[in-house]
Amino acid sequence: MDLNLERTVLGLELGSTRIKAVLLDESLKPVASGSYGWENQLVGGMWTYDLADVHRGLQACYGALKRDVRERFGLTLTTVGGIGISGMMHGYLAFDAEGDQLYPFLTWRNTLTGQAAEVLTALFRFNIPQRWSIAHLYQAILNGEEHVSRLDNITTLAGYIHWRLTGERVMGIGEASGMFPIDSGILDYDQHMLDQFDDLVAPKGFPWRIRDVLPRVLAAGEAAGRLTPAGARLLDPEGGLRPGIPLAPCEGDAGTGMVATNSVGVGTGNVSAGTSDFAMVVVDRRLNVYREIDMVTTPSGTPVAMVHCNNCTSDINAWVDLFAEALACAGCPMDKSRLFEMLFRKALEAEPDCGGLLSYNYFSGEGITDLDDGRPVFLRAPNSRFDLANFMRTHLVSALATLKIGLDILTQKENVPIKKLYGHGGFFRTPEVGQRMLSAAVGAPVSLMETAGEGGPYGMALLAAYMLDRDGDISLEDYLNEKVFARARSHTLMADQADIDGSAAFLARYKAALDVERMAIRTLP
Repeated sequence: MDLNLERTVLGLELGSTRIKAVLLDESLKPVASGSYGWENQLVGGMWTYDLADVHRGLQACYGALKRDVRERFGLTLTTVGGIGISGMMHGYLAFDAEGDQLYPFLTWRNTLTGQAAEVLTALFRFNIPQRWSIAHLYQAILNGEEHVSRLDNITTLAGYIHWRLTGERVMGIGEASGMFPIDSGILDYDQHMLDQFDDLVAPKGFPWRIRDVLPRVLAAGEAAGRLTPAGARLLDPEGGLRPGIPLAPCEGDAGTGMVATNSVGVGTGNVSAGTSDFAMVVVDRRLNVYREIDMVTTPSGTPVAMVHCNNCTSDINAWVDLFAEALACAGCPMDKSRLFEMLFRKALEAEPDCGGLLSYNYFSGEGITDLDDGRPVFLRAPNSRFDLANFMRTHLVSALATLKIGLDILTQKENVPIKKLYGHGGFFRTPEVGQRMLSAAVGAPVSLMETAGEGGPYGMALLAAYMLDRDGDISLEDYLNEKVFARARSHTLMADQADIDGSAAFLARYKAALDVERMAIRTLP
């Protein structure tokens, strides 16, 4: 198979546990990939990554992609048609005018900004979650952090990498909507709220205004700079990558997930489930203010109701690691991927209500249930049906519980119908299992596309292709429908009533026992 490198597009996504690169050919099919595993660190009570590790991970991922291209096509990866960078949404990276980092990188996982989020939500009359960049900035002001007076700009992880590759401090509107509220009518930050924030902090006498420190906003399809010689060396220290490649506006994993699942039109929705999980439902208006729902946008700027949960699969991963250790001790080691699939499939044999078992997967705090910290907890009563199938289903259903609590607000209070959701992320890797659990939780069909496993980097690569291939004023929605997914295959599953009723029974038990989780947080340092 021949591959014209100049007609390919590259998507790179820095996720919470994996950095992944996907290369698409001119027909927009994935033809090569690379990945690098990494983990965040809890340092001084803050979830963070060191930027040196970011650089090493990015280079390792790109190096794996180069090797894959060489092995598959016998080519040296020297250029591509376009590049797109995405990363874990939200967070806080602060820099001075010389480009020096002023404060440790704070990821979406941190729940240290409760006071700031409360003040800003009341001021704006718009929900400002703790993970948003503006909440981190205002909390730093409230805490009297000295770096704030030397601030030149703030950004997210995707914004930082985009800047290092292009020299441009710009950002896709979907990613920007997790930094500061967006006015979808003008495809930019909400000017009234910018003014409100400036007035709020004016007594501090900072030498900056909030618009000056935020990245410039770009919508999908706009040009966002070109790869500089320094950027090319950052990606490829071996020096083989040529500069000058155009880059699309960087996005967050929420936006790229919407693109990867063709869920950018009003009335569509998707669920991403991995280290964290979130649901994105595209709506036609700004909703009322709920602490459990973020109002963000698609990469084109259309309003999106986002239910974001800090915890999803980390506790499942920990239990699978324990089972793997037990098997190894017994002299029966098993490939981790095979073990995951076996245990996930076991959950299909379980009772719909999980046999009376209960778990809380809280490795970190959870805004949906108003918890600033987390402790993983597993509970059972003496009369619970404690077997492997129920145990596994408990952890799978628990991973979706807080998501369900948030989605209930959309459906019950805002009358937003959920007709179908698209799923993507590691939770759905085993066919049917995660799909059925989500369908049971939301009471709606769940579809998986054949490309769902590629996830965010695939969606980011498509955004790069849209920037290059945009024909006139074609919208992102029409581009995806007509040029990308017109003949795409998907599999749709609807849970039966017993599964739906069982999931509801589990959720009622989950809500009733939340005080156990609160007690665990108070008593276990």
